[in-house]
Amino acid sequence: TGHSPQVKAFVTQDIPLYHNLEMKHLPGADPELVLLSLQYEELERIPLSDMTREEINQLVQELGFYRKETPDAPVPEEFQFAPAKPLPVLLPPQAPTTDGKIPPKWGKEERPDL
Repeated sequence: TGHSPQVKAFVTQDIPLYHNLEMKHLPGADPELVLLSLQYEELERIPLSDMTREEINQLVQELGFYRKETPDAPVPEEFQFAPAKPLPVLLPPQAPTTDGKIPPKWGKEERPDL
């Protein structure tokens, strides 16, 4: 099982930039992205072997992983637990602000549905 150079590049160069994204290398196993809940329950497994590095990057960002500028860059507080989607009970008890204050960091498709 040869890992594709694409996946290998992602593992060596991109994973260190992602907060809460860890690589566990299983010898001989095809690379998979395993999504865990905050309780470490397995939510989903996504095989990466057929994907390009670009596709994998896109995927992990769509899943909500925070990508740092450099491996040592600080992680903003709101992303400390990314990509765990905040549960409604964790939201502060207030109505969603409707005055258009959308954090600039969220793209259109990434904005959590409030």
